[in-house]
Amino acid sequence: MGKKLALTGNQAVATAMKQINPDVCAAYPITPQTEIMQRFATFVADGEVDTELITVESEHSAMSACIGAAAGGGRVMTATSSQGLALMWEMLYIASGMRLPIVMPVVNRALSAPINIHGDHSDSMGARDSGWIQLYSENAQEAYDNVIQAVKIGEHPDVRLPVMVCMDGFIISHSIESMELLPDDVVKEFVGEYRATYPLLDVDHPVTYGPLVLPDYYMEFKRQQHEAMLHVKDVVLEVAKEFERISGRSYGLFESYRLDDAEIAVVILNSAAGTMKDVVDSYRDRGIKVGLLKPRLFRPFPYREVAEALGNAKVVGVLDRADSFGGFGPTYMEVASAFTTNGARPLMLNWIYGLGGRDFMPEHAEQAIQQMVKVLETGEVEVQKDYLGVRE
Repeated sequence: MGKKLALTGNQAVATAMKQINPDVCAAYPITPQTEIMQRFATFVADGEVDTELITVESEHSAMSACIGAAAGGGRVMTATSSQGLALMWEMLYIASGMRLPIVMPVVNRALSAPINIHGDHSDSMGARDSGWIQLYSENAQEAYDNVIQAVKIGEHPDVRLPVMVCMDGFIISHSIESMELLPDDVVKEFVGEYRATYPLLDVDHPVTYGPLVLPDYYMEFKRQQHEAMLHVKDVVLEVAKEFERISGRSYGLFESYRLDDAEIAVVILNSAAGTMKDVVDSYRDRGIKVGLLKPRLFRPFPYREVAEALGNAKVVGVLDRADSFGGFGPTYMEVASAFTTNGARPLMLNWIYGLGGRDFMPEHAEQAIQQMVKVLETGEVEVQKDYLGVRE
């Protein structure tokens, strides 16, 4: 049985990292991720892990150190937020291109300018095409569970790709909630001993990392990355089944909430899903058939499965906590692609909400659902992209 504690999301993630006990962790602070590295550094100082903690001068250097350590044959982790993730941009592509299964919690925070330290998804959404697997977390329990599962997902021989585990800054990272931690020995057995693939430090079997590849073979490398991504969905489900056996907690590619007979469906990520579920329940009590889909795996996006889960809905509203200036929100684009590639054409709406950490309130959820009810009744979409909770 696990231990029930009241922890912040950052504390939960740092504890998961302690239980995983990586070989190397590159540490650099940035709000609101700082507490993760601070607490993990304490575990290192107190001898609770065997990790080599590398303190660096920037997030670019942090990912560079992770790449070197992972290429050398180590199990490697770090964490970041916002501008820190943006400063890693160059190295994100190198980590994925070298097929290094680095695990990195990302505490979602708005990107400047203007300067803002609060939570939205502009950082991780901006990195969605960097070749990293992306898992999203509604609460601290999910963030803790996702970090542990991310190790097995990224290291799977059919995958060998880096993984981001995303959770909302301050809303989850600094809020205290009751949650259950697994025993240390159970986590240790679950993640298992790391077996490196083609490590640089195996001098008896020399390899080359990051060579110059010209037009004759570059596309073949990139296609291999794509093919590895095609294996991720099955591996995520396989690891989730194993995790359920040790924890009793069930995970999938996404969570479906009251979707079976829903005529109206809402798609929303992370912490705001909890608020939306309450509003969905209130509309159900009024006899309105509304449901919710909360993506967990965003990269690779499970197009067919999402289209099937939303298949009964006549109206689908997608709420994005990141904007795409001059275009629809990133989650909307993925859901729309899911329908297009699977032959479905529901009426769709897109809302941008919660930028810079603005609270997502029940009245915002009600505003969105009420507009969707009107679309269901009239069959007409007057505004396809709008903003919730913004001053006029």
